[in-house]
Amino acid sequence: MPEDHSPLIRTDIPHSARIWNYWMGGKDYYEIDRIAGDAGIEVDPDITTMAVQSRQFLIRAVRYLAGEVGIRQFLDIGTGLPTMQNTHEVAQSVAPESRIVYVDNDPLVLTHARALLTSTTPEGVTTYIDADYHDPERIINDAKHVLNFNEPIAVMFMGVLGHAKSYDELLRIVHTVLDAVPSGSHLVMWDGTDDSKAYVTLCENYTGTGGTPYVPRPQAQIKAVFDGLELVEPGFVSITQWRAGDAEVGESRPISAYGAVARKP
Repeated sequence: MPEDHSPLIRTDIPHSARIWNYWMGGKDYYEIDRIAGDAGIEVDPDITTMAVQSRQFLIRAVRYLAGEVGIRQFLDIGTGLPTMQNTHEVAQSVAPESRIVYVDNDPLVLTHARALLTSTTPEGVTTYIDADYHDPERIINDAKHVLNFNEPIAVMFMGVLGHAKSYDELLRIVHTVLDAVPSGSHLVMWDGTDDSKAYVTLCENYTGTGGTPYVPRPQAQIKAVFDGLELVEPGFVSITQWRAGDAEVGESRPISAYGAVARKP
């Protein structure tokens, strides 16, 4: 029989992308992820709000960039499992010719990518790169097959940089990608912050399950990622407060998830 080179999907260890999918109301998770997810909700009931509001922030940011700014290229690094209104669906609903490159190295994400890519528009392009964001040089090289690095690109890190091996490594990853894109490109980034004791405890408990550690960091460290960039109004805020419309006013209270959209000069 031919040797099986398919990636191993561990169903005995919870995985953050699958737990996040559960918290968002998705269906792409295993029993171990549901157990870990429910345990997380007991520790920090706000975590489901963070999960849902993170997608609302993505939708608003992508619509702004595709609509008001005119960005037609999106590099979504650490995309996680598809749920609803994914980056390519939002961007291509505004500009059908948009080109989107997703990056992830989770086997389940890559399996679902095959089905997700069928929803791209005829005019646009949607593709995946199987890579770890700790190797930004490889991401850049592979993305150049699809994206034009002479034209503005929206670089997205949506709630994933807490998995960086250190804060210095976090900065290196982001700066390496931003250094490769031209003026007029934008960074869209948010991450969990350490100003909620319950959220910090949740992350510590997750690490104890054998999952890849996720480290909430101070707001000041997250904000510093945007140094040298031009923050788009309303600046660096809780994701619930970034250009939220009247319909979302009920969820406008700050949560321990901060970020921004910023332009590279």
